[in-house]
Amino acid sequence: MGKIIYYVASSLDGFIAGKNDDISQFILQGNGVEKYQEDLKEFKTVIMGRRTYEFGFQYGLEAGQPAYPNMEHYIFSDSMEIENLAESVHIEKKSIEKVKEIKANAKTDIYLCGGGEFAGWLLENGLIDKLKLKLNPIILGEGIRIFGNSKCFAKWNLIENESFNDGLQILTYERNE
Repeated sequence: MGKIIYYVASSLDGFIAGKNDDISQFILQGNGVEKYQEDLKEFKTVIMGRRTYEFGFQYGLEAGQPAYPNMEHYIFSDSMEIENLAESVHIEKKSIEKVKEIKANAKTDIYLCGGGEFAGWLLENGLIDKLKLKLNPIILGEGIRIFGNSKCFAKWNLIENESFNDGLQILTYERNE
């Protein structure tokens, strides 16, 4: 069974994007970003919410196409409708049972892309197994919170800390059960 890994960039104050979905202040190149891109090659499955998938449109992603060619995509939305989905892109209603089914059938760990409200919902339902935070040395002050509006309490154990010359850190945590 695959573990769900929330691998996401964050500011020091816990935002994954600034005001108006702005990510321009995040470190977008360098050794830490290259490490992240290499790590993504290990995943065969990605899950995300509607807003994260649609965020890719402004970077050239075409509706219905995979954001990551090597991965099976599950986009969770109760309202999204796209005709002509690629074979590897699936739109699912938000369902704990469907997430558990994906976990049970995954051949590798599962990449939780993006986050905010969807990540908060997964956290509240105990479905995130590992956090990999690309901690950026910035304070945004506002934007999209790493777990949306979730008020869930959870304890995590730091299992790895990688630091890069530009100040980026990749912090890996496992859920403390």
